[in-house]
Parts: sequence; structure tokens; C-alpha cells
Amino acid sequence: MENTKELAFHIFCKPLLHSFISQTERSSQVERKHRDSFGMFDGYDSCSEDTSSSSSSDESEEEVAPLPSSLPIIKNNGQVYTYPDGKSGMATCEMCGMVGVRDAFYSKTKRFCSVSCSRSYSSNSKKASILARLQVAGKPPTKKAKVLQKQPLVAKLAAYAQYQATLQNQAKTKAAVPVEGFSWGNYINSNSFTAAPVTCFKHAPMGTCWGDIAEGVRVEVPNTDCSLPTKVFWIAGIVKLAGYNALLRYEGFENDSSLDFWCNICGSDIHPVGWCATSGKPLVPPRSIQHKYTNWKAFLVKRLTGAKTLPPDFSQKVSESMQYPFKTSMRVEVVDKTHLCRTRVAVVDSVVGGRLRLVYEESEDKTDDFWCHMYSPLIHHIGWSRSIGHRFKRSDITKKQDGHFDAPPHLFMKVKEVDAAGEWFKEGMKLEAIDPLNLSAICVATIRKVLADGYLMIGIDGSEAADGSDWFCYHATSPSIFPVGFCEINMIELTPPRGYAKLPFKWFDYLRETDSIAAPVKLFNKEVPNHGFHVGMKLEAVDLMEPRLVCVATVTRIIHRLLRIHFDGWEDEYDQWVDCESPDLYPVGWCQLTGYQLQPPAPQSSRDSQSSSSKQKKKAKSQQYKGHKKMTSLQLKEELLDGEEYSFLQGTSDQESNGSASYYIKQEP
Repeated sequence: MENTKELAFHIFCKPLLHSFISQTERSSQVERKHRDSFGMFDGYDSCSEDTSSSSSSDESEEEVAPLPSSLPIIKNNGQVYTYPDGKSGMATCEMCGMVGVRDAFYSKTKRFCSVSCSRSYSSNSKKASILARLQVAGKPPTKKAKVLQKQPLVAKLAAYAQYQATLQNQAKTKAAVPVEGFSWGNYINSNSFTAAPVTCFKHAPMGTCWGDIAEGVRVEVPNTDCSLPTKVFWIAGIVKLAGYNALLRYEGFENDSSLDFWCNICGSDIHPVGWCATSGKPLVPPRSIQHKYTNWKAFLVKRLTGAKTLPPDFSQKVSESMQYPFKTSMRVEVVDKTHLCRTRVAVVDSVVGGRLRLVYEESEDKTDDFWCHMYSPLIHHIGWSRSIGHRFKRSDITKKQDGHFDAPPHLFMKVKEVDAAGEWFKEGMKLEAIDPLNLSAICVATIRKVLADGYLMIGIDGSEAADGSDWFCYHATSPSIFPVGFCEINMIELTPPRGYAKLPFKWFDYLRETDSIAAPVKLFNKEVPNHGFHVGMKLEAVDLMEPRLVCVATVTRIIHRLLRIHFDGWEDEYDQWVDCESPDLYPVGWCQLTGYQLQPPAPQSSRDSQSSSSKQKKKAKSQQYKGHKKMTSLQLKEELLDGEEYSFLQGTSDQESNGSASYYIKQEP
């Protein structure tokens, strides 16, 4: 496969011949502690010192304690090496005393570890250079520096390595945003949940190039079961995969899960097997299992031959998939959250994981904002509204502010071309549509206006404002509109018009009473992709009623391409119907990967309060949605919900399907 590779002995050994000391076969050197050709240590209890020192050993023993076993590594220009053991291929810098692989040294003579050491050699002695690194410039040598003058060279280098490691630890980069008190790994493990695979989310990073990453794939990761002062690595295998997150187990632990750990497979510390060899990083077995094998190299050869790992360019692909074309200060047209029937100009304020925080252009304090994904059908290029005949709120700002510029039209998601020349949607036709103000409901709706390029203005029967301010725009190919009878055949509760008395609702009677016709079935989008979702899968989903929030969620129903999304910890009435290709759905671990804040499941106290009073729950949730719904429409829908409770009927269609029009029925008066 293109994104995997066979791991055999020659794959590891050959690249490492120039980076690490090969394991000796001589019996006289069996007890010598060194790193083998895999870049890992065969021993940890002591370090050999075959190099000489300008100070006598007696003098050193009087003033310096024995070297601890936790200092067996030195660094040289970012590369990690072991102490010299007399083997050929090692070199010592004549300027700073650093020891490393000869081939990595500077110049043809390999006398210096770097260009700076080569240039400084003529004016500085080796002794002065080492002391300069251990004392503050312009001050006499410290007590520590005086002591180190009498130490063996290896002890000095080890101390310097520890000093460098301390600096590195202090300069660690900022980690991804964690969710306090919530861990996807613990949540999945404790409940035996399954997460939707990354391949279900084509719009997410790595969604189209995830490849064969699955259980059993081996990676190189930091070894946390180690007392060494520098970062070392070991090989681990994927035990379980949950979106971007993987449960890993170090090689050598077999069936022991005591040190299993979760990590984001796209993180900067996860590498394909062989990365340590090419990068000069050490492979060190975990301390808990050091005693299990005497020949770790042979163990790895046996375990890794024929296994799979990440493709060598995996990190590059991750980086490339997280580059987004939208930039701050770009101007776009976006739906007016207070009047769904029109659009307004907004400016991109920030981009996080492809999600855009848009600030309406007239907002002086930048608090009037709207969140959506860059592939959302709610945003368009400047001039879109005028081109199709959509309502548009003109800005009071007569000209662009300095630094603002129009986003190029090619950045926006393209809709399918339609042929409106023949039989087409007409004003007054009836259909079923997801209510954008109550996404848990599919309602009786009417086409109120036909726009250009296949766009339709739709209103919810029985709850429309007199001025049409709550009409909303869907494209003819939108997966959020359905032909008459869709809910009935798929056993979904259809929300009838508010105030309609003849229940149960029957389309045939309603069409006759309103003297209207149903939109032809053949005009609707009937494509159902192989989306890969299954009931019960976990994911991260946007609460579209408060689109700045991304929450822990579950797929509870699947009707062909339509998914019922439940927000964990909240009651079912807050569920939302979402298309399987919605850009507002993300794999587990997306928030951690992008630095977006994840909303954990509602705590038990919240769930208890939810069950106490249905009316209070609805009120609390509507307050959370404040500013994102037209108040008159919200009140109407709350009155409707208070008047009657609706529940789903489980049907046989709760499965993924590749069917075409077979799940639609056509009812004519």
C-alpha cells in the first residue's frame, strides 16, 4: 500500500550505520554498555568512559560523586549520541569537547562538531571553551565550574547535556487546548464506545488521505516510563482507534495494559517507525520491562518484520491538510442571524481548524459575530445575493475599511448545477424541510420564492412572519429538504403546521385543504454516499443553534444520508438532524488537534435539573440560543413544543444505504 511499508531488518539497520554504534559481537565487550544499531540502549546501569581527562582520576574521585545512570546521553547540534566507547566512527570536537558520530562532524578532517567551533578554535582553547559554558560571562568561575575543571571529560559533558535538557523542558511549546475534567480516552474506555472513523469526514484534516491507519500499526512515540533527562522514544502499537485518538501500547508489554495511553495520532510527537534512525533520536525500552530481554534489537526485528507503520510523509500531510485558504480581514456575505431571509457583509476575524469567526461589518466592538465552517452553505462571496436575487442588508459603511478585502469566489463551496429550464420548483409547492430554528424537527413547508441558480426561499407552514423575515434559503440539491411523504415512509415524526387541528396529519388532506401541490419527487437530491457512519458512533459536532460550540455527540439514527445527532448529557429534544457530509461534524480529537475548545457532556447535576421541569429546560436552552433565533419564531416553536410532545418511531430504515429514489414516496391529491 502507498501509505504503509513493510518493516524488516535491513530497513532499520542500514540507515542507522552512520548514526549509532552497532552492537558488538565480541565476547570481551558483552558487558560494555552502548546503544545498538536501532538507536536504543542495551544497558542503563553504567556508562563506560574510554576517553581520557586532563585531571587525574584520584582528584576526580575526591571531589566528584560517581556519575548517575540517569545521565547517559549528550547532545551535539540537536543530535543525541551515547558516550564514546572506543569504537571506530566516533569523534571528539577539539574545540568544545562534544563527542558524536564522526560522519556528523564538520569539515573534511572531522575535528569540529560545528562551523562555530571551527571558527573559534584559533582564539580559544578547549578548556576555556568548556568553562565558558559553565559560568556567567564577565564573572569569575563559580564553585560548580571550579569543581568541573577537575572532573573527567565525560562528566563535564553529561552535566552540560543535563543543563541543555533543562533549557529544552523550559522552552516546550504550548500544548493543544485540553478540556478540563474530560478525557475522550477515559470516556470511550469506560463505556466501550466506538468513534466514527476519520474517513467519514472529508472536510476534516486527513479526511481524504487517512489511508490504512488502523489497529496494529506501529509508531515511534516518546517513552514516558524512563528516568533519563532527555526525551527518548520507543515503539508502540495501536490497540484501539477513536477518530484522531489512538490507544497505544509499548512494544514488549504483550497483554499488559498497565501503561497503555491515549494520544492524538496527528500530534507532533508521533512518528513512523524509522524516524528515530534518520533523525538521530534514541530508542529506549520502558524501564518497567528492561529486564525482559537481553537483546532488544533482535526483539524488535522479530516484532516489526511485516508490520505496518505511518507513511514517511505523514506529518507533512497533516500540516498540509491544516492549511486553510480563508484569511483574516477577508469580506464575505453570510446569513443574518437575526433575519434568516437576508444576508449581510461580515469580515473574517479568525480561522480555527477551518471554522471561521465572522464579525458583521457594522459591529464596532466586534461582538456581533457568527461562527461557521469555510465550506458552510451559509457563506458566499461578495455579490452573491445580488446575482441570485436574495435579500441583502446594505451596510452603513460606504467603503471597505483599510486592510479588508473581498474573499475570492473560488474559495467557497460549489453547489451542483441544476437545469431549471424544464419542470422545476414553483412558488406555493409543498415539501418537507428541516427547520433551521428547530433542527430537531422536520416540518411541513412551502416554497415561497424561486431564486436564480437553483436557490429556493422556504417558509415553515403555520409559523411564518407576515413580512417573510423568517424565510430561509436552501439550494434545490440541499439534503435538508425532502419530498412530501419522506417522513412517513422513514417513520420520522413530521411536525405539522402550528394550529393545524386535524391530527394525525395527512398530506393528502392537507394538500386538498390548502389547494396546493407537492413538489415533484424527481427534483430532489436522491444521492446517498457511502458515508461510513453507524448508530452509536461518537464524534464532535457543532451545536448549530449556538454555532460557536463544538460538543461531544453521538449518532442515534441514520436515515440514508440523514444523521440524527444527540449531544451527550442533554435530552433528546435538543437533537439535530444533520447531513452526513455536513462540515459541522468532526472526528473525535478534532478539537485537541486544532486547539478549539470542546464542550464536554452535561454533568449529572445538569441532567437532574433537566428532568425536573420540561418548561424550564426549554427556557434555559432558548436563552443559550439568544441572538441566533428570531424571537417571534422561537416563541411560536416553544409554544408548539409545550403543547404536544413528539417522539420518534424506530424504523427499519435506520441504516446506511446506497439507494436512490426507493425511499421516497409520492402522494398526489
